[in-house]
Amino acid sequence: MVEQNRVYAGDCKVLRFFEELSAIPRGSGNEKEASDFIVRFAEARNCTAIQDERYNVIVKKPASPGYEQAPTVIFQGHLDMVCEKNKSTAHDFTKDPIRFKLDGDMIYAQDTTLGADNGIGVSFAMALIDAGEELAHPALEILLTTEEETSMAGAENLDASQLSGKLLINFDSDREGVLFVSSAGGASAFHTMPINWAEGGAGTGVPAYTIAVQGLKGGHSGDDIIHERGNANKLLGRVLDDLRRHTAFDLASISGGMKVNAIPREAEAAVGLSEESLRIAEARIAEWNRIFRDEFEVSDPGVEVVLRASEGGAASMRWLSEETKLTVIRLLELMPSGVLSMNKAIENLVRTSTNIGTITMRETEIVFESLVRSSHRSQLDAVLQQLQTLGEVTGVPFRHDHYFPGWPYRSDSKVREVFAEVYERKYGKPLEVKAIHAGLECGIFIEKMPYLDAVSYGPNMYNFHTPEEHVSISSVERTWEFLRDVMRELK
Repeated sequence: MVEQNRVYAGDCKVLRFFEELSAIPRGSGNEKEASDFIVRFAEARNCTAIQDERYNVIVKKPASPGYEQAPTVIFQGHLDMVCEKNKSTAHDFTKDPIRFKLDGDMIYAQDTTLGADNGIGVSFAMALIDAGEELAHPALEILLTTEEETSMAGAENLDASQLSGKLLINFDSDREGVLFVSSAGGASAFHTMPINWAEGGAGTGVPAYTIAVQGLKGGHSGDDIIHERGNANKLLGRVLDDLRRHTAFDLASISGGMKVNAIPREAEAAVGLSEESLRIAEARIAEWNRIFRDEFEVSDPGVEVVLRASEGGAASMRWLSEETKLTVIRLLELMPSGVLSMNKAIENLVRTSTNIGTITMRETEIVFESLVRSSHRSQLDAVLQQLQTLGEVTGVPFRHDHYFPGWPYRSDSKVREVFAEVYERKYGKPLEVKAIHAGLECGIFIEKMPYLDAVSYGPNMYNFHTPEEHVSISSVERTWEFLRDVMRELK
């Protein structure tokens, strides 16, 4: 196991376990080491641990004395994390530990995502496994899944016959005092455009430059989409479309975003500009900086478009054909992204959205990946149909996969009642009960086990899927005490 720098000096076992877990690389698809760690952790505490071929883990812990007849509780989180960093940050998510830093009550990472989503949930699970006689609880089935952040493949491929619980507590939420009882479904969508290169290396001899959109806040493409923050991929498309209408330029490459479920903070294109075109481009980019500062004054005050000479110069560039360049720009201009409709029954709840999360250029193709979310399957299908039609119009092949179901509201939830009663008794105020636009694995589990009574909870955490991700120490400490009280009441 990788060594970790200790920064938390308190007594809360959840945060101590979080530091241990964060020493282990666990990006989506790279969870084996973390999964093995949980198995060893559980077996060392005399619990039964089951690990499947996807590295999902089920840990079974017997009920406390007096709780043998209580319904078994499934406590669930996911092992993987979103691996985001600024371009200037030297960090290898496949081998480097997450380095913590403290700022008052908050724990941050050092210029990377923190992995509190969902490392904090996993750490609460570890605290439940580790707890002794001080924790009264029903029989527990600790379920930790893999690949939640990319495809939910861990949950989708889980053999649910190994679970007997009928109550599900998901710990993948980020607002203390708010209990989530419903979530959106979604699907990944791909436009894969074949590249045609310009004959004879058109553009050779024209100086090469990089146009970059940067300084955006980004965020979780479900939770944060309502804030209407700038999407770097979309903004770059606007700049390039405007530039082509004012002057000629060549395009060598384009890229943007790091993860499809994160609103992209940075995007860039390598272009070829003559001396005259450079003067025009500088003027247009100055105007776009004015426009974007005005449009995103509140949501993204740090947004900027920069134009700089490309490293290596034009001699190292290979230019796209004019047709390919125009198709790239038209796709970015026409592709929907952001909030598409709001839920009229629940205040401030997005019903349908889509996020152009990544643009990835390979030797023979450029892939545009979007994540579509909706609480209504009909609207989800409508957006996918719109994206397919866009592909047909532009001649770009389209496909979609990684569908995950929504989680419907249950009117007769007993576990919701327990959470609400314990919270009001403990804090003297009502627990908020809400739906969420982000995707949670609860919908997949309920499809497998329709009888499940599920809720989702968690401590205060902020700015998921960005290097500004952080978690409140005091909220984790309070939430651990609250969870212990809930477990006691589930008798």
